[in-house]
Amino acid sequence: CDAVYAAWRGFFKTVLVNRDGRGQVTGFFMAGDLLGMDGICSARHSDTAVALEDSVVCVMPCVLVEPMAREVPALQRGLHAALSREIAQSQWAMVMLGSMHADERMASFLLELSARLQSRGFSGCDLQLRMTRADIGSYLGLSLETVSRLFTLFQRNGLVRVHQKQVQILNPGALARILQRGVQPSPALPLPAPGRLAAARRQPREKFGPIVRA
Repeated sequence: CDAVYAAWRGFFKTVLVNRDGRGQVTGFFMAGDLLGMDGICSARHSDTAVALEDSVVCVMPCVLVEPMAREVPALQRGLHAALSREIAQSQWAMVMLGSMHADERMASFLLELSARLQSRGFSGCDLQLRMTRADIGSYLGLSLETVSRLFTLFQRNGLVRVHQKQVQILNPGALARILQRGVQPSPALPLPAPGRLAAARRQPREKFGPIVRA
């Protein structure tokens, strides 16, 4: 591991290259998130971060992170919290991929992104998607066609309004009720997933459950 990166501005995706050479999106990160935490323990980064817009990061060399954390208790607590969130979110991702239908995955994705934006002081209803629909599909284990169908279905049922990469959440309660058919979502956190989840993402459950409206 050469460094840990704190995102100051911008939006990123992390990509893991599978053994067959295909790229798998494993997470999305925004300002306030830490990237490269996996390298602290393994001494190497398992995936690659790609900026999806003009971005700024603070580079923290790994050789300095540990001594700095000992001297600055707040930094140490922040690193421990970030590692804990990654573990919890990896477990949540495994549950999502193993038990959720396609519409439940999409509802979870939109609600989680909304909550993350709200926690940073932004609107949780007006989403500007920096990632492509192909990126979303790769992350959720769904085909591009399924992602497009879900956006159309959600819009037709009054849950969202979609215009290119602008998504307005009109009925968060209905999205939450879709999610309640499966497991409950974890708190609003980054969603980096380890490499072992890549195989599960290639086996999507693309069955749609009934859309729930208010």
